[in-house]
Amino acid sequence: MKKFGLLPKLILGILAGIAIGKMKVLFVVELLATFNNIFGSFLGFIIPLIIIGFVAPGIGNLGKSAGKLLGGSTILAYVSTIIAGSFAYVVDTNIFPKLLNVGSFILHDTTNPEEALVKSLINIKIAPLMDVMTALVLAFVLGLGIAYLKEDTVKKFMDEFQLIVEGTIKSVIIPLLPFHISGIFANMTYAGKVEMIIAVFAKVFVVIIILHILILLFQYTVAGSLNGKNPISLIRNMLPAYFTAVGTQSSAATIPVTLAQTKKNGANDGIAEFTVPLFATIHLSGSTITLTSCSLAIMMLEGMNFSFSSYFGFILMLGVTMVAAPGVPGGAVMAALGLIQSMLGFNAELSSLMIALYLAQDSFGTACNVTGDGALALIVNKFAGFSLDKANK
Repeated sequence: MKKFGLLPKLILGILAGIAIGKMKVLFVVELLATFNNIFGSFLGFIIPLIIIGFVAPGIGNLGKSAGKLLGGSTILAYVSTIIAGSFAYVVDTNIFPKLLNVGSFILHDTTNPEEALVKSLINIKIAPLMDVMTALVLAFVLGLGIAYLKEDTVKKFMDEFQLIVEGTIKSVIIPLLPFHISGIFANMTYAGKVEMIIAVFAKVFVVIIILHILILLFQYTVAGSLNGKNPISLIRNMLPAYFTAVGTQSSAATIPVTLAQTKKNGANDGIAEFTVPLFATIHLSGSTITLTSCSLAIMMLEGMNFSFSSYFGFILMLGVTMVAAPGVPGGAVMAALGLIQSMLGFNAELSSLMIALYLAQDSFGTACNVTGDGALALIVNKFAGFSLDKANK
């Protein structure tokens, strides 16, 4: 298997998982669910450390310009998220009325699809030292402190800490990711719940995937134009990150792969190590497209009234409320649930359906998020004064 690249391994993992799930052998799926429980718990533990290990040294190595790049990167991520949500609204409101029977809401099965998944034989929880947002803030403080102080003590410590995190990623996380993804797909296929929901809303999901593709083409066209590179080639290099996110459903868990592929596209190491973990927690273009499309579809089927002026406020708030939520599978919809109820007027039943629909498609929204992170990193790379290094390719 060593001779195969990461992308073929991920695809094989997905196909193997689907095949295992179709076999309907409960004990095998339970074993995979147990492995996923342990590995997923370890991922939850290591993610805050990855953020600190990469973001803090990344900011520190940027020197005095770190503050400006941090602010600029945050604004760039938010603007990208808002553009994605607004684009989805315009397309959805023009296409959905032709695809859906508006006002004929007939779905009654609003069960959360995760309830149908096979449970782990044992439940092991490795509590993280801190949550994702705390890690992000701590990384900012340490990074900016390193950038503005002339002392090397903390900088050396963080550089060595980064080497430890990198070693863990290369020796443990990356080799086990295909097995983790295989287990996830085996469980989803065995349960069959997600397949049923996707079948019901197949037309909506097709539109969502097309929107994801279009927004990625837009992001990489901008990044490619600024850097004088072919956007299709840049996207092709990011496919391992895309497929990893499809399996893990977590932007944060995909950070190691996203980081490696962003560097392969030629981004400066310091810029990549600073921006990729940051964007994994604040850039939500794919999730925003999914939430916008699913909520609009439900509102149309329910015959609810809405306008762009009222809905745009919801999009603006999504970009703030969901920060750091992509670190957890399905976290975006859970973080947005309060907005969905207060701003869109969803009751408990519609909220439950919204969760189910989002979770059924969560993998692809997350994949759009992380793939877009690579484009934004290249944009920041350009504005920081770096060119894409061919030596990294």
